[in-house]
Order: sequence, then structure tokens, then C-alpha cells
Amino acid sequence: MTGADVPDAGMRLFVGVFPPPEAVADLSTAVARLRVGRAAAAGTNVRLADPARAHLTVAFLGQVDASRLVDVENALGPAAEAFRTRDLPAADRPAAGRAVVDLPGADRPVADLPATGRAVAELPVTDRLVGGRTGSAVLRLGGGGSFGRGRLTVLWVDVRGDVEALRVLARLVRVGLRRGRLPYDEKPFTPHLTIARPGDRIDRADVAADREALHDYLGPPWPATELVLVRSHQGPKPTYDRVAAWPI
Repeated sequence: MTGADVPDAGMRLFVGVFPPPEAVADLSTAVARLRVGRAAAAGTNVRLADPARAHLTVAFLGQVDASRLVDVENALGPAAEAFRTRDLPAADRPAAGRAVVDLPGADRPVADLPATGRAVAELPVTDRLVGGRTGSAVLRLGGGGSFGRGRLTVLWVDVRGDVEALRVLARLVRVGLRRGRLPYDEKPFTPHLTIARPGDRIDRADVAADREALHDYLGPPWPATELVLVRSHQGPKPTYDRVAAWPI
């Protein structure tokens, strides 16, 4: 639950939920049957997504100074705690207006928190945020479609199941980041998983056929059990570093 030391001055960060290997394997089998998958097998560079990096982005922070890593963790920890405890009986729920975080300084306003250390800011827990849904979010990858046109075409798979719980998690995360005065992409939360970036390297008719085929796809159910802070490294072969994680 604690982060790794990051030696340089900047980090490209996002917060995500990662499907388990069995869900990723099922999706990979389905993608291989698509026209984009067959094109990749034939040697066309349709930029299939690496299954090892398959994830649902909960919040994208972008470039963050390494000195603020502790602030990011201090924002995400209470958000995960608030989500995880939203199903408790009333007598066991967090005290009014707070997420329960058993760390020194948890009851102090953000402005009063030290720049270093593990003190965690208060995070409001309201009915509007937590919604009353109980239990972990049980999700399935299913359906899908495409974004963009021509060289910007992206194929993606949708998320089914307890998507509302996932939205609750995203709201809690963004509240925490905002209270911590941390950057994040404020575009509406649209949970999806990118499967390929074919651009214009396959015909539009093939993209349309794959889009139709994705409508009939439905993967196995799986519980979202962990909120993960990830550092991404861009380049021809992007890589991810797991920085910190919290149970949800």
C-alpha cells in the first residue's frame, strides 16, 4: 500500500483497475477472431493492445512532479477506503463526513498536511458519493465499438455489470485528487478498454465488421478488488510500473 521511490523529477501517472488474467485471456481469444486480430496475425501493424497492460482507467493524472508522489498516495488511500467501506452496516460506517484512515494526521485539513510523511487528508463520504451500493463491483468486459476515423481509429471493448459502482469509485478518486490539489483529466468518466489502434491500416469495412462482432462479445464476470497507481513510460514499446495499490 505504499509507493516506490521515484528518482527523477517527473512521472506520468494514471489510476486504474486491472482485470484478472482469465478475463484478459478470454478477451484476447475474442480479439484474435476479429478482422483486426487476423490482420495482426498476417503481419499488418494494427497495434493490438498488449494484454499485459489491459486496464480500465479510473483517472489520468498526466505528468506529476516526483515530490508529489506522497500527495497522490494520500489522496487515493482514503478514496479506496471510502469505496471499500460503503457496504458496512450503519453502526460500522465511517464517522459522518470522513473516510476512516488509521494514520497520523488523518483528521487534519489538506492545507495543514506536511509535504512528506504518511499523513492522509480527510475525504468527505456522502450518500451522493457512495450511493448505497453494497459489495465489490462485479464487472464483465463486453460489447464495444470504435473511436475516431482514418488514422485515428481505435477499437475498444465496453464494461458491463456493476458499472455504477465503478463510477462511484471514479468520483471518490477525483474528489481526493481535487482536494489534494493534484492534476487529473476532467473529461467525463467513460470506462472502456482499448484493444487496438488500427488507424487506416485496415479497411473501414473491416473496422465496421469488428465493431458489430464486439456487440456480441461478453467475457466472464470478475470482481474489481484493487485500485492501482501506475507510472507509464511512453515510447515504441510503452511500459508500466506499479507504484502503489489499495484494496477495494
